[in-house]
Amino acid sequence: MPSYIILMNWTDQGVKSFRDSVDRSEAAEVALSPAGITFKDVYWTVGAHDLIATLEAPDEETVAAALLTLAAQGNLRTTTLRAFTASEMRGVIAKAT
Repeated sequence: MPSYIILMNWTDQGVKSFRDSVDRSEAAEVALSPAGITFKDVYWTVGAHDLIATLEAPDEETVAAALLTLAAQGNLRTTTLRAFTASEMRGVIAKAT
């Protein structure tokens, strides 16, 4: 299943309710699981991004729909990166040669 890294930043609304951020994260994991999305890790970070999550999802469309749903709540803005395992990258390299 494809893996994704999600870089997240709180909106003004999100930072005002930072005390609820762990509960919101757990609620998102539950809400998105029926779509086949599995959160592997969630980290609250210091620096350019407020949170980083790694997840698996069936495809890009599923991830995009899920993140739009989360963004519509007004707490987050996200950047999504498709991540490749070593095995997947071997396949990419094979196609490039």
